[in-house]
Amino acid sequence: MSIENCTIDLGNGHEIQIETGKMALLANGSVTVRQGDTVVLVCVCSAAPREGIDFFPLSVEYRERFAAAGKIPGGFFKREGHPTEKEILTARMTDRPIRPLFPEGFMNEVQVVSTLLSCDGENEADVLSIFGAAAALMVSDIPFLGAVGACRVGRVDGQFIANPTNSEMEKSDIDLVYAGIPGKAIMIEGRASEISEEDLRDAMVFADSIIVKECEAITELAKRVNKPKKEYTPYLPQPEFLAACEEFIGDRLRKACTGAAKLERQAQQDALKQELKDALTEKFTAEDGTAPNFDLVWEIMLEKAIRANVLEDGLRQDGRKIDEIRPISCEVGVLPRVHGSALFKRGDTQALVIATLGSSSDEQEYDVITGGPAKKSFILHYNFPAFSTGEVGRYGSTGRREIGHGALAERSIYGAMPKDFPYTTRVVSEILGSNGSSSMATVCGSSLALMDAGVPISDAVVGISVGLVTGTDKRVFLTDILGSEDHYGDMDFKVAGTSKGITGFQLDLKIAGLDLPGMYEALLTNKAARAKIRQIMNDCIAAPRPELSPNAPQMIVVKINPDKIGALIGPGGKNIRGITDTTGAKIDVEEDGTVKIFALSAQALADAKYMVEGSTGEAEIGKIYKGIVKTIKDFGCFVEFMPGIEGMVHISELADYRVKNVEEICKIGDQITVKVIDIDDRGRIRLSRKAALAEM
Repeated sequence: MSIENCTIDLGNGHEIQIETGKMALLANGSVTVRQGDTVVLVCVCSAAPREGIDFFPLSVEYRERFAAAGKIPGGFFKREGHPTEKEILTARMTDRPIRPLFPEGFMNEVQVVSTLLSCDGENEADVLSIFGAAAALMVSDIPFLGAVGACRVGRVDGQFIANPTNSEMEKSDIDLVYAGIPGKAIMIEGRASEISEEDLRDAMVFADSIIVKECEAITELAKRVNKPKKEYTPYLPQPEFLAACEEFIGDRLRKACTGAAKLERQAQQDALKQELKDALTEKFTAEDGTAPNFDLVWEIMLEKAIRANVLEDGLRQDGRKIDEIRPISCEVGVLPRVHGSALFKRGDTQALVIATLGSSSDEQEYDVITGGPAKKSFILHYNFPAFSTGEVGRYGSTGRREIGHGALAERSIYGAMPKDFPYTTRVVSEILGSNGSSSMATVCGSSLALMDAGVPISDAVVGISVGLVTGTDKRVFLTDILGSEDHYGDMDFKVAGTSKGITGFQLDLKIAGLDLPGMYEALLTNKAARAKIRQIMNDCIAAPRPELSPNAPQMIVVKINPDKIGALIGPGGKNIRGITDTTGAKIDVEEDGTVKIFALSAQALADAKYMVEGSTGEAEIGKIYKGIVKTIKDFGCFVEFMPGIEGMVHISELADYRVKNVEEICKIGDQITVKVIDIDDRGRIRLSRKAALAEM
């Protein structure tokens, strides 16, 4: 096989290079995609359909190798382990734009594996993985209706940049990952700094100009490779069996798909399905005894019925209008001991969200390979138990869906978090009921919980999903989609934002693209829905509470001389451990001398502050201190007025009258107030109780 390659100019000094025919030649298709010194290898393989399978078994994996960045993994085994959150999110983004472009009825098992081979720390690998997957499928013998392009769009000083570097992204107010075919989007994902719908539309138009170049390039590359596509047998029902089922059911399924509660609709549909089986099983059972596949036919009929109701009659399953939002209720302060809590309910979807504040030491740390921050002080986790859909399920490690939904909600909320907020903030969303858009319920509930905790977010962040049903010459956008409208519809377009603009978004299409005017129409539909939800949330809590929750740790920031950090920590951490053990406070020390003190009470905070300042400060002449009497002599006493620092109070400085005996005034262990009146050239400190009392 000959080596083929091509180069795509992205503008602004950026370009992508694609090569095939050199690596992983036993795979059905393989390419390397390079930008700068970041290189991703993408391989695709296929296998025969598994027995009895009734879904398309596409799996996508993305893995980063520490060697790509010249690093060795930490830990005992010194090798990469379970996929990281970033690897999972990249695999999900790689999956979504290619999935709709496999032929209908194609059930062969397909696996896409992307591996980061080289990393320069500036050029991100995620969009290279997405684009590489499409390119590898195009040059393979696997049936694929491509081509698909993918790029990241940033905006710096009002100018759009394709596949910006990490340095450029630090100055960007948009982070848009866009995948599609010329003129149509298939997948978008990202965050923004409260931008308008028009800004996001313009970013997608810019992205489309890059997609045109990419699709032309890999189409030409596939022609040069010239690898014939495999033959396959579509997994579709026999036409006569499908026709017989549709004739038997008639319009009854359409009636059973609308107007009733969810469980009632399911009961009606189950009854019809059983009636169908009873009537046609014997007629369509094969001579070898193989029963007809009613499950496959029923799914096809159910999808047709739900879509026909929307397109022809404007009827949704729960009886709502096309642009109507399900009933919403909000409540804050629902849990007694947590820092902030909220219960957000929209229809059957219910999210219990809890906000927790911690110290800097609670930040999430990462082994960074591809660049970006190594720590994160705002964390949002999303949990989706089986009971939320009324089902029984196994409990194990966090699922990819949970990680993806949590990441979407996290970046949506992060845009409203206060800058330089000294606390580490963790938000946990427990989904208690789910029937569509639980990630957007998480966004709404997270805003409420943070406000309840007193976190000064700039504005409430509101999110909702818009769906789509398309026909031959008609399309209908659905506001606030049900789970079944997501499953049987064509789109799940989630957008979240403040009253100023968009902060987070995610598009998942089941069709091969939506034109950009349609994307803009969906954005405006979403904006109108968010405004309605915002009013309901404002009626619950309109702004953050004026003070942090009393259950949250108290915090104060102290600045010390960086040269004194060693004195604060002490040998082997002895000094700082002594302060934390004595007061119960948590102390975080930064390299610039910033000391953050966290404690559960005002008294503990004050005590810890005093001890920190005492460990690092220097006595000042004229300053008043509180100290402890450590030693008593005939001529006076010695007082520790800063941790580890003592001074002498002469008997003549104990009071404004003649003192015959020191113990008339104080005893060992007593706390007294003193003023520094002199420090000699040998560092000996003279204190005065008399002078301190005169100023009080």
